Amino acid sequence: MTAFLLIWSPKKWPWPELPDVARRVATGVAVADVWGCGFARGILPGDRVFLHRVAMEPKGIFGSGYVTRAPYEVPDPATKRGYRLCIDFVYDWLVDAHQQVVIPRDSLRAHPFSVQTWDAQSSGTVIKPIAEGALEKRWAELTGKRKPPAPEAPAGPVRSSKASAHAAAAEARAPSAKTPAGKRPPER
Repeated sequence: MTAFLLIWSPKKWPWPELPDVARRVATGVAVADVWGCGFARGILPGDRVFLHRVAMEPKGIFGSGYVTRAPYEVPDPATKRGYRLCIDFVYDWLVDAHQQVVIPRDSLRAHPFSVQTWDAQSSGTVIKPIAEGALEKRWAELTGKRKPPAPEAPAGPVRSSKASAHAAAAEARAPSAKTPAGKRPPER
């Protein structure tokens, strides 16, 4: 299994629903989500993801999960490619990173974590094997050991409102009959 970083910058995405999503995950609800993965096409179902807060304190790792769907293209006229890559995953641990993180950024500066570049600019960065092993071990010490979800997500998992917001934003950016191709509709 390979592990990847999913980056969250509150400067780019405030994520007001995060406290509610974290509460649902803490109660054992299988919360599915969608996340952009940059240019990474090698992510596979069953791979591990760790969420890393950047740009504002508290910085660090605050969530984890397992990929349930490999990268797929989502139309996005705002990008040069005209699409962005996204993955689906299910959280197995999540805290409200508006308030706290599980592993602070400063802890990631020490060996063996220091072999990894944690300040990635986009999601989808592979976590190096030596850092991955140490991260999984420390993560289990801090959060407890959990079994990964079944390869197929449970029937009808609850989707985070972030996933719904991503879908709505993509739809809003899609050109309409009245919008010339390549132009974004006005923001609401």
